[in-house]
Amino acid sequence: MALKATLFKVRLNVSDLDRNAYGDFPLSVARHPSETDGRMMLRVAVFALHADQRLEFGRGISTDDEPDLWRKDLTGAIELWIELGTPDPDRLRKACGRAQEVILYAYGDRALSVWWEKHQEALARFRNLRVYAVSDAECAQLAELAAPGLDLQATVTDGELWLAADGASHSLKPRVLGLA
Repeated sequence: MALKATLFKVRLNVSDLDRNAYGDFPLSVARHPSETDGRMMLRVAVFALHADQRLEFGRGISTDDEPDLWRKDLTGAIELWIELGTPDPDRLRKACGRAQEVILYAYGDRALSVWWEKHQEALARFRNLRVYAVSDAECAQLAELAAPGLDLQATVTDGELWLAADGASHSLKPRVLGLA
């Protein structure tokens, strides 16, 4: 019997001082059985960094034709495509062809440097792709916040995200790997 996703309810309050954007976002976040708490919370953190009423989670890790997060305009055209991890460059090429803007939040300290060195040149040709790195330590800190029924306060200032819940707080400052 296949394992089912675990559903996390998150009440996210965002104060983005960089974009002058504020709002409350009731989120239902499905954690795939093969997904870690750190990766799931990274999806929530990235949502906070790009918070918008039209930003949505994709259908999940096992879905090839959808990103981790995306924002579409009112016609259904993809404005923003957000990936996490170290995907195949062909996946990013297809995303760059489908969306106005593509952002990758890469993580996995050991594998990331090898992946970046191997694919940096090929990815540089995509003018609508930005690549950021998130450290394993930051993902581990995010995992500490994971809990069902989570009330999460997110503050963004100078490109840094501060997340606070239940007396604990952690920061996330994605490092720019490349701007195409």
